[in-house]
Amino acid sequence: MSLEFVEYPAQGEHKATVIWLHGLGDSGDGFAPVAPQLALPKELGVRFVFPHAPVQPVTINGGMAMRSWYDIKSMDLDKRADEQGVRESAAKVAAIIDQEIAKGIAPNKIILAGFSQGGVVSLHLAPRLDYKLAGVMALSTYMCVPAKFADEAKQQGLNIFMAHGRFDDVVPHSAGRQAFDVLSANNMEVSWQDYPMAHQVCGEELMAIREWLIARLS
Repeated sequence: MSLEFVEYPAQGEHKATVIWLHGLGDSGDGFAPVAPQLALPKELGVRFVFPHAPVQPVTINGGMAMRSWYDIKSMDLDKRADEQGVRESAAKVAAIIDQEIAKGIAPNKIILAGFSQGGVVSLHLAPRLDYKLAGVMALSTYMCVPAKFADEAKQQGLNIFMAHGRFDDVVPHSAGRQAFDVLSANNMEVSWQDYPMAHQVCGEELMAIREWLIARLS
């Protein structure tokens, strides 16, 4: 079953696509207002796609059903991301990327972005694709099965923008740094930004995201 999404159409000719995955319990609507705020140059022709995660029970929330890219059975970082769930969601997101490519958008004009749970899926999927994307934006996030990364990654030099709050009480700053270290050790072109914030996105971060998107898609 394909993922539903909300979109912000390209202002002018569609030349590039940003696929942005939300966090636990949110929806595609959560980050949709960011697209016009970024005010990317019209000539870049960027379409934003904000998929909705499937609704499923989440163990740490008492089995309550909510939008989630995978189940969270424990808050321990090494057990937090349900590997099977991450792989299933990654396959659904890969189908959206394939649809964009089928429309004539080259992989090097496609960005995969994600916040928290969405970032886990983005960091998992992009390096394992057969083609290289323009980049990955991994916000306030961590890694699923970092020990399998070296064996499963198909990309070298993938450009990855990471940002994290120094006071994040949901995904510890150290978890983001651990992901950064694994990616760096595997020849990814990864940059790190951190901000005096909790588990959120701030204005200064959005400015950095805007600059990075323009650089990657120009």
